[in-house]
Amino acid sequence: MSDHLTRKELKQDTVAISLDSIIHNVGDHRSQILKYGGAVLAVILVVGLTFYYRNYQSGIRQQALGDAIQLQSAPVGQAPPTGGPSFPTESAKREAVTKAYTKLMAEHAGSSEAHVAAYALGAVDAENGKLTDARKKFQEVIDSGDAEYASMAKLALAQIAFAEDKTDEARKLLKELADNPTAMVSKNQANFILARGIAAKQPDEARKILVALADTKSEISQVAVTALGELPSQ
Repeated sequence: MSDHLTRKELKQDTVAISLDSIIHNVGDHRSQILKYGGAVLAVILVVGLTFYYRNYQSGIRQQALGDAIQLQSAPVGQAPPTGGPSFPTESAKREAVTKAYTKLMAEHAGSSEAHVAAYALGAVDAENGKLTDARKKFQEVIDSGDAEYASMAKLALAQIAFAEDKTDEARKLLKELADNPTAMVSKNQANFILARGIAAKQPDEARKILVALADTKSEISQVAVTALGELPSQ
C-alpha cells in the first residue's frame, strides 16, 4: 500500500470524529485547547494512526510506533478484557506514553514515525496546558518537510493561537492550509476551524463561512449546519 493512499484513508477515517468533537469545544479559548488536545488530537492519534500502523509493513520503527499507540489507547483503572497494557492512574499513563514517544524520536530521528511521535507529544502537552512546549513539538513536525504531517501540526498550532488570543496568527496558519490543502487537512476543514475560532468575537464573519460550508454538500456540511445553530442570534 502506498504512503499517499494510506494517508488519504487515514484522513477519511478521522475527519468525521475530529470535527464532531470540535463542535463541543468552543467558548473560552483556553478551555477549548485543553479539551481539543485530549478529545480531538488524541482521537486522531489513537484511531487514525492505529489504521496507519496496521497497514504498514512490519519493522522496527513501525513496531515502536504501534507500541506507543497501544499505550496511548490503554485504559486507566482496570485491565482490558482482551488483555494488553493498563495503568493505575492517568499520571502513570502519561509518563509511559511520553517515554515511548520520546524514545522513538531519539532512536529514529528524521523518520515519519518520529514526526508522528513529535505530533503526539505536542498533543499531550496541549492536553496538559503546556502550550509553549506543544508549540515547539508541532513546529518540529512543520519543519520536518513532510507536507501531510505538517498540515496537521499547523491545524493544531492555529487552535493554540486561538487559545492564546492570537487571532491574526491563527488566521494566517488557516489561510495557508486552505490555500494548500492536503489529504490530512482539507480546505473546508481549515475554514471550519477558522469559523469556530472567531465565532465568539466575530459571529457575523463566522456565520458567512459556515453558511458557505453548509452549502458545499461535503463531509463537513452537516457539522457546519450544527455550528450555525450554536452562533448567537443576529
